[in-house]
Amino acid sequence: MDNLFFKNSISDKDLTERASSRSRDLRTAYFRDTTAIIHCYPFRRLKHKTQVFFAPNNDHICTRIEHVMHVASIAATICRALDLDADLAWAIGLGHDLGHTPFGHVGESILSSMMNDIGGFRHEIYSLRVVDFLTNYGKGLNLTYAVRDGILNHCGEKFEQAIEPDHKIKDLSMIETREYYPSTWEGVVVRMSDKIAYMGRDLEDALQLKIININELDKEIINTLGENNSEIINSMVSDLIAQSLRTGKIGFSDEVFSAMLKLKDFNYRRIYKNPMLSSYHKYFERVLDTLYSYLKQLFSSLGDDEQAYKAENNFLAVRFFDYYQKMKDSYLKADGNFDKIIFDYIAGMTDDYALRCVNEILVPRKFEYQFNEIFLSDDEA
Repeated sequence: MDNLFFKNSISDKDLTERASSRSRDLRTAYFRDTTAIIHCYPFRRLKHKTQVFFAPNNDHICTRIEHVMHVASIAATICRALDLDADLAWAIGLGHDLGHTPFGHVGESILSSMMNDIGGFRHEIYSLRVVDFLTNYGKGLNLTYAVRDGILNHCGEKFEQAIEPDHKIKDLSMIETREYYPSTWEGVVVRMSDKIAYMGRDLEDALQLKIININELDKEIINTLGENNSEIINSMVSDLIAQSLRTGKIGFSDEVFSAMLKLKDFNYRRIYKNPMLSSYHKYFERVLDTLYSYLKQLFSSLGDDEQAYKAENNFLAVRFFDYYQKMKDSYLKADGNFDKIIFDYIAGMTDDYALRCVNEILVPRKFEYQFNEIFLSDDEA
């Protein structure tokens, strides 16, 4: 297919630019980025991070790692239909949520409030921080400009009917808001694919957990998009491809976009703001606040005293000190201070690890053993 619409006006040389050069191999530049992402620790941790529903013991509820794979596969499918670079879409899709906190968007909101004095927290910006700085002990993943730009500007919370790239090479380190668009058509496709991926899947999970009933859905949504995740994805993807080829922008038809907005409003009203989910907010707030208060007290009082951290008799203190030692010089070089080090450490936690750490510092293992010994001896008496 000779595509007259979707040509990136920025040169391949600029789009594939890296912070430092790499030796050539059989992989394309963007597929090389994909492999770098899937082998990094933050990507592996996504399997234990909440997407929407905190359900660590239910294997059928979507986690963050499933979501990024859904986005990547949808974006790659669309890019193939539009004669765009599927490898670039895959890389952006897999990396776009590396910056998510434990406990999903609730965790992001809590951490953002805690970081209000230093600019708040936005997972898109933090995702770029992860791939540029927080991986490989401060060295980052050395990704191409196009992938980094797509990760930073993927914002899935905005619902535009049609968008196109800004076709600019931007100083990504200076972007602090969600007002920018990706530089490439592939980045724009991922931005749209993010919404396609989560709207139907969140609905499917809510139905499985019996939070909602399918009969609550507006007939326009069902008639236009379908009533399950597979039908919704197929309807949106097919419409986006056809409409994009007609208009030269990445977008939806009026009919599908209208149904999409109704589904979005339904999901926000009946799922994301459901009392079942909002009831967790205070609980997760206590968890993250406890972790931050404890680590802040340790860091400010113990400094570089390794033995003092070990004397805390918990793994959190020891592991945080190990992280600090490995990243100390990198923080001073990149940030000039340690203002974000505790927030970075907490944001990188999985749900399970955050909960284990809180339990560990509130009920030390030594105390637990002693308590059990006393309890058992009294019981036997």
